[in-house]
Amino acid sequence: MAITTLGQFIIEKQADFPYAKGELSRLLRDIGIAAKLVNRVVNKAGLADILGQQGDINIQGEVQQKLDVYADTQFINALKMGGECCYVASEEHEEGVDLSANTVSKKAKYIVCIDPLDGSSNIDSNVSVGTIFSIYRRFHADRPIQEEEILQVGRKQVAAGYIIYGSSTMLVYTTGCGVNGFTLDPSIGEFCLSHPDMKIASRGALYSINEGYYSKFPQAVKKYIKYCQEIDPATSRPYTSRYIGSMVADIHRNLIKGGVFIYPQTSNHPAGKLRLMYECNPMAFIVEQAGGKASTGTTTILDIQPQTLHQRVPIVIGSKEMVEQVESFYL
Repeated sequence: MAITTLGQFIIEKQADFPYAKGELSRLLRDIGIAAKLVNRVVNKAGLADILGQQGDINIQGEVQQKLDVYADTQFINALKMGGECCYVASEEHEEGVDLSANTVSKKAKYIVCIDPLDGSSNIDSNVSVGTIFSIYRRFHADRPIQEEEILQVGRKQVAAGYIIYGSSTMLVYTTGCGVNGFTLDPSIGEFCLSHPDMKIASRGALYSINEGYYSKFPQAVKKYIKYCQEIDPATSRPYTSRYIGSMVADIHRNLIKGGVFIYPQTSNHPAGKLRLMYECNPMAFIVEQAGGKASTGTTTILDIQPQTLHQRVPIVIGSKEMVEQVESFYL
């Protein structure tokens, strides 16, 4: 059976973007290269001095992990050297990183938003972590970067993806023409097509939410949890609760098996906790392209106009019918 590598697949699909002239393809390959470097270090984390806390506090008010800093550096360096990205908005930086001053990136057409290492606090426990990225096209490559080019609505994404570093390492991405997954073959050092045309079931049996915060959830979410726990053989309830605590890992599992991931607003975080630009928009784009749905419970994620780089929102994402069931409790 012939193996299709990520590089080959990207080249084959390049015709889907005649306006790009290969730039988007090269940008995706740059991200794939950085992912291999991060994977190498993640997989030997117990043998290297990269476990534990860095000691610094990032813009989110969270203690940076050593791997956060390493992953952030690798992805920014890869995008800087590749020359196809003019601006990187990273979860780890208060302000975006403007690469347009570099000669190779001076007229680059793309902006990348990235969470370099989602769930990194789990790395000390050997739990799966991941990278989430989102790509937008600039309005005018021959002018200084404008704020409205950076804060584009999620519907304007030209590509989005995630890398999950688990028992195997996978890169899953979409360019708006379906979702495809690639597994890293360490014997040849290449991402190989393993999950073509991924689709999420319209309904699953898994719900993913941190029930430890139950008392702080809105009534709609509390009602949904109770709904899932009811015993009703006629409708295949009760559902099964599965929560890893790494957004990439939870959504990846639900994408494969069917399910819903919920990270709602709480009394402590009334605006939500997850970042719109780095986490919710890219994941919503992927899941919608796979046939699923993503909303805040009341508003479609991809229709939210970002106001700031680090804006937070609640999210309900996964199998379409399950998301709509959660939404029904908000009515």
